[in-house]
Amino acid sequence: MRRLLLSAFAGLAALAGLAGTPAAAQQPSGSATIDAIRARGSLVCGTSADLPGFAELDARGEYSGLYIDFCKALGAAILGDPAKVRYITTTYANRLTALQSGEIDILSSNTTWTMPREASLGLLFTGVLFYDGQGFLVSRKLGVSSIRELDGASVCVQPGTTTEKNLADFFRASNMKLNPVVIESVEEIRNAMIGGRCDAFTVGTSTLAAFRAGLGDRARDFVVLPELISKEPLGPVVRKGDDRFYDVVRWTQNVLHLGEEFGITRQTLDAAMQDTRPDVQRLLGQSGDFGTMLGLSPDWAVRILRAVGNYAEIWERHVAPMGLPRGKNQLHTAGGLQYSPPIR
Repeated sequence: MRRLLLSAFAGLAALAGLAGTPAAAQQPSGSATIDAIRARGSLVCGTSADLPGFAELDARGEYSGLYIDFCKALGAAILGDPAKVRYITTTYANRLTALQSGEIDILSSNTTWTMPREASLGLLFTGVLFYDGQGFLVSRKLGVSSIRELDGASVCVQPGTTTEKNLADFFRASNMKLNPVVIESVEEIRNAMIGGRCDAFTVGTSTLAAFRAGLGDRARDFVVLPELISKEPLGPVVRKGDDRFYDVVRWTQNVLHLGEEFGITRQTLDAAMQDTRPDVQRLLGQSGDFGTMLGLSPDWAVRILRAVGNYAEIWERHVAPMGLPRGKNQLHTAGGLQYSPPIR
């Protein structure tokens, strides 16, 4: 009997010790990926290093951009700290393999959502973080104003991308001769364009804007043609088989859009906690237990918005300086395609 009483007392003491700690931090999350992230104390984010405005590594060894802020938001949601993210620079050639092998938890870079990548590679896209399309940057010396005038042109393109296939398909369908110059390194492509080895460079408009900005004083020597030859929905990618982690990643993006929709910024977040709108109360954890449903703390969305702000704030901080209009990346309320389901 004494042993039973001691055992019961120990159990009550353990429960008392956990009383002040969010259940999500103590109990298994239902996600092997999230449990591994918590065990190591950091989210491992695969990304690019040479895409100004989206994912760039500076001379101090610090990453910045839209895709980087998304990983910071996810780190804040899961670990409560946007700084608890370890970045691994991936290339177009190894990025999907790095995710498949478990080297990274999530891929957040210029990666196009396509059927084969989901149907045959064991991967899932969690949403569209940036609606893009494939365009062409050309030298002004060519004197062309349309991609239809690029018959016989030498076109720089990166290997292992949907861009490479789109390029070949377009030229073939248009009965145009193509001279592809396949180069992976952005720096080598820059030299090829400036040196005249390539007449044009084709990739998504997001990368083209970053590339042109990186040319400095030489930027005026090049122009982005107006046509697009593809749809390029770009978004975070995770491995199949971990539905809970997929949900957390997807709803992290939804929080960014809902924050913008409700007018909640980093500066107004504290005041928004007093907002009586039911949708806002649910978003900020003032009503319901929606964070617990995801295996997170009740203030998960507050952590996200405090860490990086809403989608518009991220855009203005990183993408707007590149000169890219929001276009399709506006909220649906402003004529764009960005749309979040409700939290209710």
